[in-house]
Amino acid sequence: MKKIYEMQGVSNSQTNPFTKTDSDRAEIWEMLVERDIDAFVAADWSMVANDFDEPAFFGVDAGKVPNPDNWKLGFPDLETYKAEWLHQAHEFSKTEFAEDARAAIFNATNLTDIEINGNRAIARKKFDGAIRKADGQQDRLLWQTLYFCVRREGQWKICSFAGYLPNPLGAGTEK
Repeated sequence: MKKIYEMQGVSNSQTNPFTKTDSDRAEIWEMLVERDIDAFVAADWSMVANDFDEPAFFGVDAGKVPNPDNWKLGFPDLETYKAEWLHQAHEFSKTEFAEDARAAIFNATNLTDIEINGNRAIARKKFDGAIRKADGQQDRLLWQTLYFCVRREGQWKICSFAGYLPNPLGAGTEK
C-alpha cells in the first residue's frame, strides 16, 4: 500500500520527527540525517557503509543545475561515491568553523517528506542554511537530494539517489 507522509510544521533539529509515529520513516530519517551527518563530520565511512544496497547502487549528480539534460551519472557504483564522499568529508574536516558544524548541518537539513510504497521509498532531503567559518566567511548549504531506498532483510538501504539538485528545484539559470 502506498503511503505518503509529510510532517507539517516540524522545525529542523536533531530530533527524529518520526520516532513516535512511524518506525519505517524513523529508520530512514536516522539513516539519511543523523547517521549521515555524524559520519560526515567524523569523516568515517564505516558509520554509513551498511546503509547501501551495494550491487544496485548508483547516484546522479545534478551539479545544482535545474536542467536534467545536464545531470550526470556521477556515481556509477558505490566505490565511486565513497571516494567522493570521503574526499568531501576530509576537506570539510580541515575547515575551522566559528560554530558547532554538526549542529549547523542539522539546522540546515530538512527531511520530513518520505513516501513509502511497499518495500520502496523516496526520501526528499533538503539543505538550506550555512555554517560560519572562523575566517568570517560561511559555507552555504543549499541543495536537495532524492534518495531511493529499498527494504532488504528488514532494513532500509539506499539503492540510488539524485543529488546536488537545486533547492528549490528550477532555481538557478543556465545558458
